[in-house]
Amino acid sequence: MANPIVVRSLDEIKFWSRIMKEHAFFLSLGFSSDQQQLINEAHQFITIFDRIQEKLAKFNENSDIHQVKAFNSEVYQAAASIWHYKRKILGLTLRCEIVSNNYPLLVDHISREAAYFSNRLKELNEGKLVPKREAIIEENIFFLKIMADHAKFIGHLLDPSERKLVEQAREFSDDFDKLVFQAIDLDFMRPQSETKPILSQFLNENKVSVKSLRDFKKAAKELIDACRIKSNIHPLLADHVFREAERFLEIINLFEVSLSREQK
Repeated sequence: MANPIVVRSLDEIKFWSRIMKEHAFFLSLGFSSDQQQLINEAHQFITIFDRIQEKLAKFNENSDIHQVKAFNSEVYQAAASIWHYKRKILGLTLRCEIVSNNYPLLVDHISREAAYFSNRLKELNEGKLVPKREAIIEENIFFLKIMADHAKFIGHLLDPSERKLVEQAREFSDDFDKLVFQAIDLDFMRPQSETKPILSQFLNENKVSVKSLRDFKKAAKELIDACRIKSNIHPLLADHVFREAERFLEIINLFEVSLSREQK
């Protein structure tokens, strides 16, 4: 029988190593021609995560757990390194030492994802398969904020003439901002907020909103692929944010299964 830590580790690396590689690519597109050093560093990270993906292909669910944990540690170092790179870019931008097409919020956003990825690898190596009940709200706050950011980025990257889509993106941004604050309020109500009925309702509300945003992203992706809307959104970015919404739904489902098992 496959070790669940092995299965989960490989799944996390498969998803997030691709996300990290794409982050480096998106950052490289946003720099100006006189920022070649930063572009070169981004390309180095693309190579690093390409190699991680190649190495990942050699593992499977029956792989030795000690080898997988060693791989987790290796990938952790790469995730931590790209986090430092992203925070360096954010600092340079906020101090006005560089001007690029990478929004400060976007750079902060992708650095939060690198921190999340590295933390998951650390937790898995400590034997923590699924975040405990007390971490459900915190995990949702992270992903709700990610979804809110996505809606803002989409709204800003659409051509202003796409008024209907811009308005839809703004509405999703407002919706997820409210969900973030609602989750933060719930987090302050601990431990009373950690009862199963409250958490179940919380997850259900989030799932409904994420599904709506996921469907909006899917429609936008298809329109961009078909060149039917005007925007500065790279087709890969459209697919990227769609996959992250799908990931959030998978995590909500994991939490729901975990709560259901606790009741039995």
